[in-house]
Amino acid sequence: MQVEVWSDVVCPWCYIGKRKLEAALSRFPHADQVEVVWRSFQLDPSVPEGHTEPTLPALAAKYGRSVEEMAGMQRRVEEVAAAEGLHYHLVEGVRGNTLLAHQLIHLAAEHGLGGAMKERLLRGYFEEQRSVFDVDSLVTLAVEVGLDEAEVRAALADRRYLAAVREDIDTARALGATGVPFFVVDRTYGAAGAQPAEVLLQLLERAWADSHPLLTVPAADGCTDDSCAV
Repeated sequence: MQVEVWSDVVCPWCYIGKRKLEAALSRFPHADQVEVVWRSFQLDPSVPEGHTEPTLPALAAKYGRSVEEMAGMQRRVEEVAAAEGLHYHLVEGVRGNTLLAHQLIHLAAEHGLGGAMKERLLRGYFEEQRSVFDVDSLVTLAVEVGLDEAEVRAALADRRYLAAVREDIDTARALGATGVPFFVVDRTYGAAGAQPAEVLLQLLERAWADSHPLLTVPAADGCTDDSCAV
C-alpha cells in the first residue's frame, strides 16, 4: 500500500502532520507493507530564489493582521507542535523559495533516503532555525543523511529533478489539493490537513480492507447462530 504525502518543508502543519502519520502507522498492523512517498508542494512559489526575509511581517501583510496578532497565532501553532514533541521557533523564522529543497528530496528518494531527507529538512528549519533555501545549506543537511556532496551539488546545479517537482505540484492540483499536508492512499483515499492520528489510522484501515478483501471458500459443515448441522 502506498501513502503519498504532499507537503512543503516550511509548512508548520506539515511537520505536525508527519508526526501524526507516524503515530497512525505505529498502530497499523500492516505498517511494514506501507510505502510512504513524499511529494512536492510549494506554499509560496512567488518568493524569488535566493531571497529570504523574516516570516512574521510577510505573513502579517499577507493576512492583513498586525505583527503582534500574527506572533500570537504562531505561538499557538508552536503549542500544538509541542504536543507532538516538536520544538518550533516560528516567531524568529525566515522564509524563502523551497524549490531546491524539493529537488533534493527527489534525489534522496532515489537512494532510499527520501524520508530521512524530509525529516532532516523539517527539523533543521523548524527546530534548529537552519536555512533550507541555498545550495550550501542543503548540501550540509544532505551529507548528514548519507548523500554524496558532489552528487548533490551536481543535481541542484543542473536541476535534473525540477521536472519531477513540477509534476508533483501539478498532480496535487489535479487531485484537488489546495493546501498541505495532503495525504493520499493508493490514489483512492485522501485527507487534507494535519488530521488526528485516529483519522489517518481509519484511512489506512479502510484502504487496506478494500485492497485485501476477505477470501471465501465454499461453505462446509458448521454451526448457525442457534444450531449445528449434523
